[in-house]
Parts: sequence; C-alpha cells; structure tokens
Amino acid sequence: MILNKNKIIKSIRMLQNVGESSFEEIILEKGFYVLHFQNESSQIQSFEREIDSSFIQMHFCLRGNSKFLFNNGSYTFDVLDNRSILLYNPQRVLPINLEIQPKTTLVSFMISIEKFHSLFSKESGYIPFLSNENSHKKYYDDTEIKPTVSIVLQQIINANINSSVKELYIKGKVYELLSLHFQKEENANVEYCPFLVDEQNVLKIRKAKEIIIARMTEPPSLQALASEIGLNLKKLKEGFKQIYGDTVYSFLFDYKMEHSRKLLETNQFNVNEVGLQIGYSTASHFIAAFKKKFGTTPKKYVKSLQN
Repeated sequence: MILNKNKIIKSIRMLQNVGESSFEEIILEKGFYVLHFQNESSQIQSFEREIDSSFIQMHFCLRGNSKFLFNNGSYTFDVLDNRSILLYNPQRVLPINLEIQPKTTLVSFMISIEKFHSLFSKESGYIPFLSNENSHKKYYDDTEIKPTVSIVLQQIINANINSSVKELYIKGKVYELLSLHFQKEENANVEYCPFLVDEQNVLKIRKAKEIIIARMTEPPSLQALASEIGLNLKKLKEGFKQIYGDTVYSFLFDYKMEHSRKLLETNQFNVNEVGLQIGYSTASHFIAAFKKKFGTTPKKYVKSLQN
C-alpha cells in the first residue's frame, strides 16, 4: 500500500480487517498520519508501506512484539512490549516492512520533517535530531513508553466519539501525545541546586520527599514538614521546587497517581481499595483525582488494559 501525498485528504478509515486482525489509517493532514495495527490472531501479520526520506517514523508497541525488516530482511530490529522507537534518515528511504506478532497492538506516527519542525521549532534545543548539527543526519531512539503517553494511546485507539467530531478529537490527542513524549524530563535524582549550595540543606529536602511519600495517606502540613526537617518554610518550598521540579504537594499528587496506576495494573485491588491505600477516604474523590491526572477513570483504565 502506497500513500500518494498528492491525494491526501483528511479522513479516518478502516483499510483492512482480516479475522481477528485489523489495520486503521488516520490521516490528520498533509504530511501527518497515524497507523493502528491490532493483531489478535495466532499468526504473524505482515504490512508494507512506502515511506520517503522526508518522514519521521514513531512506533509505539502497547503490547506484544513487532519486527521491522530493512534491505530485504538483511537488517531487522524489534519494537518490544511497552517500547517506542523513533526513526529518521534524510539520506535514504526507510519503507515499512513490518511483521506483527500475535496478540500485538502497535500505533505508528508518520510525520514529515517539515510538519515536525512547525510543531517543535521552539524546542529544537533539546530534541537532538532537530539541532542544526544533526538536521541532515540519521537518528534512532528506543525508549520506554511513558505512562501518560500510554494513556493517550489507549484513548486514541479506543475513541468512542461521534463521527462528526472524532477527527478533531483524534488530532487533539495526537498533539497531546507528542507533547508528552518529547517533554523534557527533569532529573528527580539530581542533588545539585544553585540556591541550596549547603549539602546539609539538600539532604534535608531529600528527607522531606521521603517523609511525604512514606506518609502519603496523611501527609504533614508544609509548616510541620519544614519544622521536622529543620528548614524554614521558604527554603523548603524553594529547595523542593529547585531539586524536584515541582511543589511539594504537586509532586506528592503525581507520585500517588502513579502508585495507584501500578496498583490497578496488578488486578489485586478494586478502585475503592486503591484509593484508600493512597489516602482517599472516598472512591469518588480518588476517581476525580485519577481522571484529572490521566484523563480517564480508574475503571476505564483497567478495562483498556484488559482489552
């Protein structure tokens, strides 16, 4: 199957559905489209697509395993469970020759370098292949899918939206996914802080983080926390933000939500039990917090994993 760029129109269409396997192509605009592969069969499914050298390829394997073949199979690499890869080579064509293993869900983004530049021109300083020295070089990246990105991927492939607004919904979610995927991560383990040159103060801030995590169900007030670690309130606030990139309670909220997500994935606790374990006395408050963080309810998240 070859995508003729001169005939691109905005559309969402199912191109192939064979038994328990399906392929969906979502064309967002010229130079920007999404491929969704779902192989629920017991056999390997193959897919081929011509892609010219002006495109960046991003492949997200939500589960299972997929294999890409190049140079007539002389060179291959796998996209493993919960991993994503990015490919860009302006010097040669990288056509998709893909083997999708049984029980695999794969979502791929094809973005022209021109379109990508228009989205991330201001962020070129920390996206390596956008820098001036690398703009004409090939680039490859293999990373674990972030939990926030995984949520958005599930929302894209499971979107049950009225057809009149589905295109807009999908496009918005794809932009959200790209921003999350390329978000510059602050190193939460960095202990250097220009405003806290005193090593003892840095250790106190680290102690504050350990305290709020250990007591996440009933965290102390900021003033009580500052007194316990031996810093004044201002230094606690400034130091915590400088080292961990967030306020104390915002950091704790994110930690609690990530912890709850992992508990839900074990299938050992119901929604109410998970909420209680992270400090929510009512299920409704926990559900509202989880939805605020991940854009979906705990129940729907668990269901998406089962699907």
